[in-house]
Amino acid sequence: MEEKREGFGSRIGFILVSAGCAIGIGNVWKFPYICGQNGGAIFVLLYLFFLLVIGVPVLTMELAMGRASRKTIVEGYKVLEKKNHKWHLHGWLCNAGCYLLMMYYTTVAGWMLAYFWKYLTGEFKNVPVDQIPEVFSTLQQTPIDMTVYVAIIILGGFAVLVTGVKNGLEKVSKFMMTGLLALILVLVINSLLLKNSMEGVKFYLLPDFGQMKQAGILNVITAAMNQAFFTLSVGMGSMEIFGSYMSKNHTLIGESLRISALDTFVALMSGLIIFPACFSFNISPDEGPSLIFITLPSVFADMRGGRIWGTLFFLFMTFASFSTVTAVFENIVGSFMDNFGMERRKAILINVVLMIVLSMPCVLGFSILSNVHLIGGRDILETEDFLVSNIFLPFGSLIFVIFCMFKFGWGADKFLAEVNTGKGIKLSKIFIPFFRFVLPVLILVILVSGLL
Repeated sequence: MEEKREGFGSRIGFILVSAGCAIGIGNVWKFPYICGQNGGAIFVLLYLFFLLVIGVPVLTMELAMGRASRKTIVEGYKVLEKKNHKWHLHGWLCNAGCYLLMMYYTTVAGWMLAYFWKYLTGEFKNVPVDQIPEVFSTLQQTPIDMTVYVAIIILGGFAVLVTGVKNGLEKVSKFMMTGLLALILVLVINSLLLKNSMEGVKFYLLPDFGQMKQAGILNVITAAMNQAFFTLSVGMGSMEIFGSYMSKNHTLIGESLRISALDTFVALMSGLIIFPACFSFNISPDEGPSLIFITLPSVFADMRGGRIWGTLFFLFMTFASFSTVTAVFENIVGSFMDNFGMERRKAILINVVLMIVLSMPCVLGFSILSNVHLIGGRDILETEDFLVSNIFLPFGSLIFVIFCMFKFGWGADKFLAEVNTGKGIKLSKIFIPFFRFVLPVLILVILVSGLL
């Protein structure tokens, strides 16, 4: 008799945990800037289009594989693949990708936690604006402080999972995601009430054909395609596990759309926090770490009640990064339990040690190991991010599409039957030729442009 698999306590729990996995720092430090740079509203429309034609289908495939197999990715492949086939080898690659992602993501989450603590304790109070960049570089170059913050993230992330999916991950994710959404609304209202805020909103959301032409129409399309694809964290089985905990009550395409809508809402709202504030204080919005750790602290320094707004913003960022950490950690722990027949607490204990050790190269990559340059002269964090974002995610998604769409894999009929089980929006057969022949080409475009 098959052992009963643990599941989510509620549908909203599943959606919030899955959205928490997708919602991360990329929504805040990448989406708004790329949007402003690529023609504002035009980019948003293209992004939404590609989210529907690339992101949602691949997300649905991961969830379908999880729900049909009731296993994590390696064992899931084994349940669904034909006898003597080796699709499950890709599952091991997915597991490696999850470790690789966490090897640098824990460092970035550690930065968020450090800044939240600095604002909360008033450490930024007496820092002159011209010295704000130094605060970030000092943090990066202090290995003991960074190790402490990263260890807190790792220990906290695994501690959430000790009591299981329903009583641990789901409860904490509900609290964090509710807090995250409430914080977003408060921060958006504050930004929109600032002087000159509408200039920022115009730059962000008004269609700017001049900007689009300057960026190059093809580049704008590729940028929208890339962002729509990466925002959902598909391709490494990190969503597949949540499918394995799902009930059969609702169709999967509707659930994928809800997760994508929540993820997009956070990305769009982040721009309404950042651009009005930057334009209000005449500071140019940058992309990447400098936006979060240098540009925005410079804005908060000039803002009335800056310490409060800084504390709230970095609490929001800590929630956004920690929700991804806990979700991917659950994937790692769940895979250990499935693959090695291991009890949850033992799997957690082993992975706490593993994760601390594996995170250290990135933690030390700005201090003791700052002279280490790997792929294309990138530092350790950039190398790990390049491998995950440009290789593991698109390559993995391509494998999922081929596996779900062709008879030598799982097959489109079985995929469709799983997707349409339950109440809600049904996926029509007419989309199968698109999934089979067009979707792989679009993913290949992302893979090749990422490598180039």
